[in-house]
Amino acid sequence: MPSWNIHTAHVERLLREEGADALGITDVNAFLMGNLAPDIYVGYMVPNITHRIDYKLTHLALREHIPLPRADEFWEFYVACQDQVSDLTLGAWAHLVADHVYNRHTRAYLERIGMEPGEKARVGKQSDFALFGRTLDISMVPHVDEALLAQCADFPQYSIAEKDARAAADVARAIVEKNRAEHVTGEPEYQLLTAEFFETARAEAHAEIVRGLKGGLRA
Repeated sequence: MPSWNIHTAHVERLLREEGADALGITDVNAFLMGNLAPDIYVGYMVPNITHRIDYKLTHLALREHIPLPRADEFWEFYVACQDQVSDLTLGAWAHLVADHVYNRHTRAYLERIGMEPGEKARVGKQSDFALFGRTLDISMVPHVDEALLAQCADFPQYSIAEKDARAAADVARAIVEKNRAEHVTGEPEYQLLTAEFFETARAEAHAEIVRGLKGGLRA
């Protein structure tokens, strides 16, 4: 699944190419944190969280080798039915869209090359996603303020505690710093996937997020 450097790069591209106003985003900081939020409580990204929430609940997905988060259901439950939708909620939806798109493309790629999902595919996939993430220029880090904490507390799927929001922001900052220190230029040598794979998945995820935020899913 996309790591936080990839999710952060998607946010920066959305803001750079479309602009917050065109996407209906008022609080860019909250939208950025929302793009990280679904991973906060799963137990592998943020240390010392106050509690855990199972991945299948945070991502509305079955536990499979390559799960497909149901971003459409998230939209139905937490966006379409709400009188007011926070930017953090929209960010969480965008996270699920990206996860779904990249994982769907991974499933198709493995099927095309005749590789069964399993440990070998998992190791190669994770290595390649990590390498791809380091090719991206990112700089944005969420900052914890009262406005963000209010949206975290009111997140309709589950409340995000202040301690955990602050810990997530610290992790996000460390990831940006690591990306800068270990930035990869040129086309990397991937173990399993390809540069074309990442370009295609990235473009599709971007387009789906733009379409939803601009109103395509509301029609």
